[in-house]
Amino acid sequence: MSETGTISLDLGPRSYDICVGEGLLAESGRRIAALGHRAPAIVVTDETVAGLHLDTVTRSLEAAGMASRGIVLPPGEGTKDFNGLIRLTDAILDLAPERRSLLVALGGGVIGDIVGFAASAVLRGIDFVQIPTTLLAQVDSSVGGKTGINTRHGKNLIGAFYQPKLVLADTGVLDTLPRRELLAGYAEIAKYGLIDDPAFFAWLEENGQAVIAGDAAARRRAVVTSCRAKAEIVAGDERETGRRALLNFGHTFGHALEAETGFGPDLLHGEAVAIGMVMAFNLSARLGLCAAEDAARARRHLAAVGLPTGLDRLPRSAIDPRALVSHMHQDKKVRDGRVTFILARGIGKAFIAENIDLGDVEALLQDAAAAA
Repeated sequence: MSETGTISLDLGPRSYDICVGEGLLAESGRRIAALGHRAPAIVVTDETVAGLHLDTVTRSLEAAGMASRGIVLPPGEGTKDFNGLIRLTDAILDLAPERRSLLVALGGGVIGDIVGFAASAVLRGIDFVQIPTTLLAQVDSSVGGKTGINTRHGKNLIGAFYQPKLVLADTGVLDTLPRRELLAGYAEIAKYGLIDDPAFFAWLEENGQAVIAGDAAARRRAVVTSCRAKAEIVAGDERETGRRALLNFGHTFGHALEAETGFGPDLLHGEAVAIGMVMAFNLSARLGLCAAEDAARARRHLAAVGLPTGLDRLPRSAIDPRALVSHMHQDKKVRDGRVTFILARGIGKAFIAENIDLGDVEALLQDAAAAA
């Protein structure tokens, strides 16, 4: 196995390690057993990941002296709703868990989010471990303790802050991902550079294609840098009362686009975030907050690696500026009835903006729709 990078997320009694490197699935049993659980581990995954990686994890757990049981869910965002949560919690309870039982979330962001939420609720809280198998989950959703499900009102509006006991990000499994999934995860990597690390963004401009293409060293550096950035922010603002909101850069627009497209296959989360980050920069430039060249630079890089940067790839029925603004009112960052945006004063200079005129936002969306 290549050298493993370990990032410690310091949250006092809720602290945990984020381990990044190749071959971690095969080592997962030893690392999970070190947490001290004796009851059987319950490994929750989806049908796609089960066929690729479930045997590796269960064999590793058995080799470490831990019994395990598996629950396999349907793949896709449609699993992450109330019906999916009920099916999952019933399946967990069918296995007669104890308070010292351990859930293992083996999969992408959907699995991590719903398993984490189930862990927070079953028996009023049992431990869980994140083993993210997509690039997006490795650099974003598996770290920081945000768990939840979607409703017809919007994305992740029902959930809890509930930290895992360990995160194992095996970069070797990323070779099994389709290019589109890799690109969706790359959008979140680019986000860290765009919000507060201009040097990292400049590195991505030179090395982003290598990350996507599978260069092991570049991919590992991108994942480690992203996890370290998120860990630092979460350690200082676990429940998103301040600076952690910067991690939502592009997400106010992106979540609205996802809601309008029905959380379906037409638009992946990372694709929505890429479009949302471009819109956030365009709105910043429109309001005179940043130079137009900064907005153009962000768009050029995302487009160069193959991410969508506008509304042209969406169904025409999904391009309704007024409907998109309406979805924004359901966003978790609404304060006193006003939508909070994360905007930018330049590359690596994101900030929280609370008094944005939604007329300017709708005008921006009208222009984007006309250009699609």
